[in-house]
Amino acid sequence: MVHFSRKILSNGLRVLVHEDRSTPLVAVNITYDVGSRDEMADKTGFAHLFEHLMFAGSKNVKDFDDPLQRAGGENNAYTTNDYTTFYEILPAANIETALWLESDRMMALSITQKALAVQRKVVVEEFKETCLNEPYGDAWHHLSDLLYKVHPYRWPVIGLSPEHVENATIEDVRAFYQSWYCPNNAVLCIAGNIDVPTAEELAEKWFGNIPARVVPPRNLPVEPPSQAPLRLEVKANVPVPAVYLAFRMPARLDPAFYPVDLLSDVLAQGQSSRLYRRLLREKQLFSQIDCYVTGNTDPGLLVIEGRPVDGITPDQALAAIWEELEILRAAPIETRELQKIQHRFESTVVFSETSVLNKAQNLAFYEVLDRAELMNDETATYLAVTPEQLHQTAQTLFQPNNSATLIYVPT
Repeated sequence: MVHFSRKILSNGLRVLVHEDRSTPLVAVNITYDVGSRDEMADKTGFAHLFEHLMFAGSKNVKDFDDPLQRAGGENNAYTTNDYTTFYEILPAANIETALWLESDRMMALSITQKALAVQRKVVVEEFKETCLNEPYGDAWHHLSDLLYKVHPYRWPVIGLSPEHVENATIEDVRAFYQSWYCPNNAVLCIAGNIDVPTAEELAEKWFGNIPARVVPPRNLPVEPPSQAPLRLEVKANVPVPAVYLAFRMPARLDPAFYPVDLLSDVLAQGQSSRLYRRLLREKQLFSQIDCYVTGNTDPGLLVIEGRPVDGITPDQALAAIWEELEILRAAPIETRELQKIQHRFESTVVFSETSVLNKAQNLAFYEVLDRAELMNDETATYLAVTPEQLHQTAQTLFQPNNSATLIYVPT
């Protein structure tokens, strides 16, 4: 159980505080409710570009990293389809350094031609390095395009094409900042060696005078159900063949999300999981195999990916995966197997709560998603899932018409 307080400032900034006296540190986390799904189809990659631009300087801070390093802290950021997060962790005595830095770039980010040119180049190079020049690096471009036709999840976080970032104008970038990077579209979480009244007082001091802005309404199109199996074969400069089998799944807040998430653990969580044990160790059909869910705010994906061993064709590998999925569709799993997965999940949650940074980030994530209280409630939801629910979910989820297959073939 993670105890926290919540205070909403007059400008709409939600301030969550968790007191933890077991550490000399404090974590400061700001999550903005904006991700790649909020971009326009001809201007993708902007949310990720802003992850970089937010470190390019603001009105009173020319170098973001230097003051933080001198205060004994470190920082980072990441972007998803649904939200963008920035965080610092530093000695509790120096918390105001982090609050000053974050408030200054929320209020007055320096979006200059020079800063844009530098960060644009960095992002384009990252696109080329991770997507165009890395084996299987464009897998999410293909999977997103296969499974989404109208929803903005049809492009990955890094963007559809590097040209979208290359062609970004200063007016485009400033408009994106004005629309989304404001206190009434953000959550500030402070976790660590600080009491609640002090933390709330400091939040008011550094953020209270930042004016709220009008946030654009989010009217995202609903992706229609797929009517047939989808398949794409890509010839590429990859060392070995690879297969991806993806299924559309419910949104993060849908009650049906939880059994799907547990099914991904049944399939590929640990060396005793079904795909790893049967297809990699016993039958030796794969050199590696994994299964995971995207956990998106809107309906997302369950993805199985693997690399067949030499002599096994992609279609043979896929047939073996489908055979395992049919077993899950045929009959409920044993209670003991499900309980093992549930207890492993519970222990992972408990372990993650030993870090003040994890607690700050999780509180912010759940607050943006719905409400931070959900962070404490979800473990019970996972533990309440039954074998029968998993069976029903498998029957609905693992259907050919709900699937997309991506195959990489070495040139």
